[in-house]
Amino acid sequence: MHILVLYLLPLLLFSQPFKVASYNVQNLFDAKIQGTEYEEYLPGKHHWSKRMSDIKLDHTAEVICELNADILALQEIENRVIFEALQKRLKRVGCTYRYAAISHKKGSSIQVALLSRFPIQKSKDIEVSVAPRVRNILEVEVEVDGKALTLFVNHWKSKSRKGYESKRVAYAQRLKKRIARMPANKEYIILGDLNSNYNAHLTLKKRLNDTGGKTGIGEILKTNKNGKLLDKAEIRKSPKGFHYNLWQELPYKERWSHKFYGNRSTLDHILLPPSLFDGKHIDYVNHSFSVFKSPTLFTKKGYIYAWEIKGGKHTGKGYSDHLPVYAYFDDASYIPTSKDKTVKQVLEKKIDYLYTVKNLKQPVLLKNIVVVFKRGKYAVIKQSPQGRGVFLYGSVQDMKEGELYDIEVQEITSYYGLKEITALVKHKEKGKIDLEPYYQSIDIQRQNEVVRELIAVYKKRHLIINGQKIPVYFKNKNLTPPNGAKLKIHYAHLGYYKKLQLVIYSKKDFEILEK
Repeated sequence: MHILVLYLLPLLLFSQPFKVASYNVQNLFDAKIQGTEYEEYLPGKHHWSKRMSDIKLDHTAEVICELNADILALQEIENRVIFEALQKRLKRVGCTYRYAAISHKKGSSIQVALLSRFPIQKSKDIEVSVAPRVRNILEVEVEVDGKALTLFVNHWKSKSRKGYESKRVAYAQRLKKRIARMPANKEYIILGDLNSNYNAHLTLKKRLNDTGGKTGIGEILKTNKNGKLLDKAEIRKSPKGFHYNLWQELPYKERWSHKFYGNRSTLDHILLPPSLFDGKHIDYVNHSFSVFKSPTLFTKKGYIYAWEIKGGKHTGKGYSDHLPVYAYFDDASYIPTSKDKTVKQVLEKKIDYLYTVKNLKQPVLLKNIVVVFKRGKYAVIKQSPQGRGVFLYGSVQDMKEGELYDIEVQEITSYYGLKEITALVKHKEKGKIDLEPYYQSIDIQRQNEVVRELIAVYKKRHLIINGQKIPVYFKNKNLTPPNGAKLKIHYAHLGYYKKLQLVIYSKKDFEILEK
């Protein structure tokens, strides 16, 4: 009987869909000196020690156990020593991975790795460059219920420290060359931290664009075709070399696994070739892609709970500045649905249209918008001096006050009555424009306008302006003036929170004339 159970165990294990995930663990280092460490991970400095490394191991193992992927790609693993320590820690808490592989780039501070519950048949490094800081790609072939599946684990160059797009293109070209030598129907997955947005062809910043707009993820790995993202109906008919980016399955507001100063980004990816949609051997389980958002991975204020270095010292708190992404695969055939055509036609509209709908069913193109006001991640835009304005929340990107643009609006919301754009893509930059005609009088009493040069008296969360009383909100509460103070308001946003209110964002936007 025991022999029969052992014989059937592999069949029971592999007959269900299996989970493939990717996780950038944010610098899992040991407490030994190899000579390639980042400065803040040198033992004896910044509170980095064996104890701190053990805490980081515990936290990483905790996330991996909860994620419970069958195949897991990892980024930012220092070396084999700490990787094997992670495997032991996982086994100790009941999350065993019998099979593992790690890259071996000499001189690199960090490596990429893979944990698997399926047997690894072979693995090798794909060298992108002989330069020591340029990480290798790890190629691993696993056997899933008698079927071969290849995983390409990546960690491309970041956009910081002269992170020009040509450096990410180099990774993509190396992958493209390797894939070209594989059989046409070969089943493989490209995954990892590509340090690119899924729509990089639209969001690549000008200062990083040294490739004439050609991006590694879009144009080299061909997640785009004729300037548009491939949908699943198209990938199923595409030849070898094209890839579908799973980020497209999620609503725009959920398309992020990393945030930097409030800016959402899709650095972590799972890219799939046509062979994982062909109904043969292993296929993608439709609409199974997601971001792993365990409450553990967020602070009480809702921020990603990154590994914390405070005041230049490790505190032993936090996990990673990335969230894991995952998807399911099966030996059952891919099942198409009506949702597969995810790339929708863009409608050209005016800002007024956004006030007539609750949500967008398809993207909206707004031409000739002017950034009338910008403070950090907040902005107000208009298309004409007398037309409606709308608020940008967390979607300003690198747009500048006083500049003219064409933008594609992907997501809108209403926050207690305030109409907001929460996701957009910048299409064209059209130069500077005189803002003076775009400012409005306080008498307009219409949300998402910008008013200037007002004399007011502050009284109990209100401003008295020409005998008119209006609620006021100071974004920085420390700037709140004393009751009865006379103010000169240089700039304010006519916002809305259950009712019309003035919003003052920074110290430079007003001055106290009399206390």
